[in-house]
Amino acid sequence: MKKTKDSLKAQAKSVFKALKSAYPDIKGFLNFTTPFELLVAVILSAQCTDARVNEVTKTLFKRLRSVKAYAEVDIEELEEMIHSTGFFRQKAKSIKNTAVTVLSKYGGEVPCTMDELVTLPGVGRKTANVVLGQVFGVPGLPVDTHVKRIANKLGLTSESDPEKIEAELCEILPSKNWSEFSLLMIHHGRQVCGARKPLCGECVVGRFCDSVA
Repeated sequence: MKKTKDSLKAQAKSVFKALKSAYPDIKGFLNFTTPFELLVAVILSAQCTDARVNEVTKTLFKRLRSVKAYAEVDIEELEEMIHSTGFFRQKAKSIKNTAVTVLSKYGGEVPCTMDELVTLPGVGRKTANVVLGQVFGVPGLPVDTHVKRIANKLGLTSESDPEKIEAELCEILPSKNWSEFSLLMIHHGRQVCGARKPLCGECVVGRFCDSVA
């Protein structure tokens, strides 16, 4: 039987409450000190662990301290610095071109709206939502592979497209909880609900799951 919007809202509220109780001190996983550094870190995080990104940016952020520095750095030098994150050529190109665009179009300041952020090279809705939520306090719900997988397993959505999942989750959650809900789902996916071997016996939201092992 298809769930009603009210029942989905009630379930989403219960899931949020349970995950919040399990992970009370949740915060962003990437280290940064400026909006542009977060933008760089999120671009680097594609197909790479946050731990590896944080290790790479520890040196990168000391070497390149401004948007101008990223715009002017030799592309081969940038590739070498980020090599271990994987897909380094495309990532270096996106980072450098984004820096050039931020300088030329936005006066060196990272824009603070979804429409503007997604015009930057290598920046999609997921990246934009992370920046909006963690830097500007603008409600956003980044949908990564963990959010996509767990939201489907819990029956909060049946969609496979990240943008459609984002839209459906935003309809059943208060906007003040969007960013935190995403962080909680990601952390839960890493700690308990793994794609290959979920620890169903340790899951605090297992009562909502259709695929408990």
